[in-house]
Amino acid sequence: MYAVIKTGGKQYKVSEGDTLTVEKLDGDAGAKVSLSDVLGLGGDKPQFGAPLVDGASVDAEIIEQTRGDKVIAFKKKRRHNYRRKIGHRQMLTKIRITGINASGKKAAAKKEDAPAAEKKAADATPAAKKPAAKKTAKKED
Repeated sequence: MYAVIKTGGKQYKVSEGDTLTVEKLDGDAGAKVSLSDVLGLGGDKPQFGAPLVDGASVDAEIIEQTRGDKVIAFKKKRRHNYRRKIGHRQMLTKIRITGINASGKKAAAKKEDAPAAEKKAADATPAAKKPAAKKTAKKED
């Protein structure tokens, strides 16, 4: 089974036991992290969200907090004595995928919507009966 997750503005296809480097996540080495932005699940019965799969998550363990390679941004304008050199190192987190939870809750959400619709219908009916009750009261006087 595999999952497509979104973290740090990027998408990754992961399966259990994979090790990958992502944008910085909060936590120290050895901490457990749950990634809930699951875009799709693959396997025997693939599921795809719109945009996310309901109730699905991916569990991971932080291996280490690290920094990426230095990227040099060098600006120069010729014949103007203008030179700027700026370096940047991105903060990264190395994680290991420990599990994929594929518990979908779409069916449960639909069941919850049906009682809410029945409540609205029940609330609307007494409102319709109230004016009729007032009319009968006037006829008695």
